Amino acid sequence: MSVKIKLTSIMVDNQAKALKFYTEVLGFAKSKDIDVGAGFRWITVYAPDGHPDVELALEPNGNPVGKTFQTGLFQQGIPATAFEVDDLEAEYRRLKALGVVFNREPTQMGAVSIAIFADTCGNLIQLYQTPE
Repeated sequence: MSVKIKLTSIMVDNQAKALKFYTEVLGFAKSKDIDVGAGFRWITVYAPDGHPDVELALEPNGNPVGKTFQTGLFQQGIPATAFEVDDLEAEYRRLKALGVVFNREPTQMGAVSIAIFADTCGNLIQLYQTPE
């Protein structure tokens, strides 16, 4: 197949704060951090245990439409994105110990277990675990 997912993005209200949270708390690794002018940076992270060529861009939410969309998702309790984990209960405990605020504790939803937390950058993030 010629179409691949190599990059996806999430809007953040503060790129420096987001980089710190996504690397130091979630455990992602920084891939790129390039000054693009006007106070903005091209920042990407990747999951060390995942595919290193699949990256998440931490996009500034400076565009009013983007900010409105981000705020709307948050206010309605809709996660901006989701990340898979091997052991949801263990990851929940680890993140909770680091001070991460969860809006939904681990919950069974059919065959999948999910938990939802705030990323401190204006987003709700869903963690999920699929059956083995």
